[in-house]
Amino acid sequence: MDERDRLAECFEEQRVPLLSVAYRLLGSVGEAEDAVQEAWLRLTKADTAEVVSLPAWLRTVVTRICLDMLRSRTARREDLTDQLPEHSRPAGGQPGPDGDPEREALLADSVSRALLLVLGTLDPAERVVLVLHDMFAVPFAQIAPIVERTPVATKKLASRARHKLHGTPAVSTAVLVRQRRVVSEFLAAARAGDLAGVLAVLDPDVVRTADQAALAPGVPAVVRGARPVAEGTVLLAARSRLAELALVNGEVGVIVAPGGRLRFALTFVIDDDKITEYTVIAAPERLSRLSVGVLSVAVLSVAACSVAALFWGGAGTD
Repeated sequence: MDERDRLAECFEEQRVPLLSVAYRLLGSVGEAEDAVQEAWLRLTKADTAEVVSLPAWLRTVVTRICLDMLRSRTARREDLTDQLPEHSRPAGGQPGPDGDPEREALLADSVSRALLLVLGTLDPAERVVLVLHDMFAVPFAQIAPIVERTPVATKKLASRARHKLHGTPAVSTAVLVRQRRVVSEFLAAARAGDLAGVLAVLDPDVVRTADQAALAPGVPAVVRGARPVAEGTVLLAARSRLAELALVNGEVGVIVAPGGRLRFALTFVIDDDKITEYTVIAAPERLSRLSVGVLSVAVLSVAACSVAALFWGGAGTD
């Protein structure tokens, strides 16, 4: 095996974790693949004789490529998609076998749309630090040179990004827990098209209000009463499957954000563990004024943990 073949084999072993990092940094599978492919091209031109850890070297290169891409984006975000490609391009850009569906599903499912949405509000350096440290356990000392800061300043940057990620609750933790339980039950029933399940969490006099942009022609903006509201809710089961819990204006709500782009948000009024009112926000000017945060402190999914373990073998944090 010659040196290029050896590097290609090593690179292919790292492709999934590299894509996982790049996807979180860029929010787009297509752009993530471009970043990883660029890393391969740089690897073929680099002198790797003194590289101690090829995975760490590749992660640094991919991160720097992504950081440059984030910095070069215009103020107006490009349309991004979280749809996975049918094939994964092999090292060197040569035609290869069909992509591994299980591997592609792992990448797509390893990060929530809510997380992508909030990551998109961070500045490039904040995003890099948060993703590498909080999601992939990379020590601050290794991240600092990439974002051109000291380790202490990098740690402060992570703290600031973390605060933005989770937002500021407007109610107590106990209230958030109760809200989350009720809204989770509502969303689960809506996804399943379970009329009885939706009715179980609605107050008899519940009111549903929606922006016209969220409604089909002829559907009223305001609906009153548990049964009419529930019937209208289960009709949107397909849309509900794209919805996720999030912190919306400091309280538990629901967002629909395909590709990390906010399309709809639901806010709730809950009294005595029943939804007394919910509002569907879809007008762009109203969506732009919302404060959205990731509910769970544990933003790292089981899938992401598995990828991180593959990449760094349980590297510690600082």
